[in-house]
Amino acid sequence: MKTIRRYLSLEIIAASALVMIAFLALFGFFDLVEELDKVGKAGYRLKHALIFVALSLPSRAYEIFPIAALIGTLFALTQLARNSEITAMRAAGLSTRRAVIVIAQIGLLFAAMTFVLGEFVAPPLERVAQKWRLRSTNSTLPQELKSGFWVRDGRLFVNAQRVQPDKGLEGVRIYEFDKDLRLVSLSEAVRGEYKPREGWRLTDVKRTQFLADRTVLERLPSMQWQSELTPELVSVVMVTPERMALKTLIPYVQHLKDNNQKTGRHEVAVWKKLVYPFASIVMMCLALPFAFIHHRSGAVGAKVLLGVVIGMTFHLLNGLFTNLGVINGWPPAVSALAPSVLFLLATAGMLWWVERR
Repeated sequence: MKTIRRYLSLEIIAASALVMIAFLALFGFFDLVEELDKVGKAGYRLKHALIFVALSLPSRAYEIFPIAALIGTLFALTQLARNSEITAMRAAGLSTRRAVIVIAQIGLLFAAMTFVLGEFVAPPLERVAQKWRLRSTNSTLPQELKSGFWVRDGRLFVNAQRVQPDKGLEGVRIYEFDKDLRLVSLSEAVRGEYKPREGWRLTDVKRTQFLADRTVLERLPSMQWQSELTPELVSVVMVTPERMALKTLIPYVQHLKDNNQKTGRHEVAVWKKLVYPFASIVMMCLALPFAFIHHRSGAVGAKVLLGVVIGMTFHLLNGLFTNLGVINGWPPAVSALAPSVLFLLATAGMLWWVERR
């Protein structure tokens, strides 16, 4: 059985690696074509686009890992079935239960690789990629509102007209309210820079205090601002929640909760980061029924094509349940787990049907 497990592992890993390379080449080409629209504008050149696409590939690899595992496993198993090797393994004592265990053991390796890629490789490179493009085009970070970037910090409401790629703030306004929601002060600064252990250093500050009977205006060359807001929290505007690491996501979710702000999408992203690596195991086990029924009905190409369709369906369902969960206020765990649970049930049903036959 050890020999069978080793042989299956090598076949599946090799096939999945080839599928991953093919997908990365395809998506990399599409991303480059999209970036070509920006080439020639604001100093953005072809070399900048190529580097940006290269830095974004680990994020792409994380997203397509379960699909590559499914197609690679399906291709490897159907090829073995085509040569009657699966039949020989079954005759040698490879039961459906044992086959699932073997595939799941290989899948655990893929799950670990997916987790490492999604936590320690893709997120930092994705931030570097976004910084690279912004610096290459002399742009600032994207903003949802024309008035700039807004964030709440306790009784403070902070507005920055521009957030630079180095996470420095320009055109900073800090509105301070008391417990009765009365405006206490307004501080305006030309720029804010974060210093570790010191907090934010605001320069060229104009501070207006609204007292009971008068208004006091003072000008300061600089001012220290201690806040829970850090460059890591500011960086959330650079990367979508699904492409962030848990070490950034979890503190940001807590920051939103502490300030009574909506956390739906980010909480779903946290659960997806925890669940997504195990999707590779589910998708690999889903390939087993197709391999077991191959010797009774042919068309290897059709089965691989079906695997591609199933993989893309899983990818689309992941996005669909995320959006539905945020819109309808579903528990984050439900939104994150639903696609994998549905495919797990489908896998169990198909394996049961194969055994019944």
